[in-house]
Amino acid sequence: MKGLIFSIKRYSIYDGPGIRVTVFMKGCPLSCWWCHNPEGISPEQEELTEVYKIGDKEFVKKRMAGQYYTTEDILKVLEKERVFIERSGGGITFSGGEPFMQPEFLAEALRECRKSGYHTAIDTSGYFQSEILKQVLPHTNLFLFDIKHLDPVKHLEYTGVSNIMILQNLSKIIKSGNDIMLRIPILPGINDDVVHLNALRDYISGLNSGSIKMINLLPYHRIGSSKYRKLGRDDRMKSFNPPSSERMKELKKFFSSTGIKVKIGG
Repeated sequence: MKGLIFSIKRYSIYDGPGIRVTVFMKGCPLSCWWCHNPEGISPEQEELTEVYKIGDKEFVKKRMAGQYYTTEDILKVLEKERVFIERSGGGITFSGGEPFMQPEFLAEALRECRKSGYHTAIDTSGYFQSEILKQVLPHTNLFLFDIKHLDPVKHLEYTGVSNIMILQNLSKIIKSGNDIMLRIPILPGINDDVVHLNALRDYISGLNSGSIKMINLLPYHRIGSSKYRKLGRDDRMKSFNPPSSERMKELKKFFSSTGIKVKIGG
């Protein structure tokens, strides 16, 4: 079995505990305004045309987004990094895109990675059919689970999908007892108003689960903007500014009242 992957990042320190290998899988059912991996949205292999500007000159470069990997290919990558992974308490994280878009490959890769002694994690938007969970729960140590907005109408506006299934899946994972890190993107003007933040804090407090090990507050950044320019795509966040470091410190204190450890960043 093969999976379509658009990037593999070695020595990753933001996608779970320790030093990790992060596998970015192709395909995502969401179209978030702030997406910083637009090349991962299409579930198909695609040729991208990128335009670079140096002074007054333009240079065009074509590259293929997405290569097929077997589970054995991924294990070979992990083996090269094993010493760093083991000494740091790291592992492998499947990200995207949305890993659950390729459920059979994801389940197989997780199973074989666990068999080989690696800590496994899935970084997910939570938007997937709940039946798929049964395939991956026994082989997953940690879920990095995104909560973007509690309001289903706002969620639909800014991501292209409702959040109803997402919150239902979060509840199912909590009941499973698997470890969870909640990841909240902080998006000024979108989800950082007082009403929503209070509702979000109350919601997290109400989950009342020891499975939630940490809340990661992810400040919006403009790293993805250069990708949109190179690809000639519309950057819907170009008028939005990143939150200040002072604001992020305030929010860390705000969410700490849930009793859950809070970290700024991944």
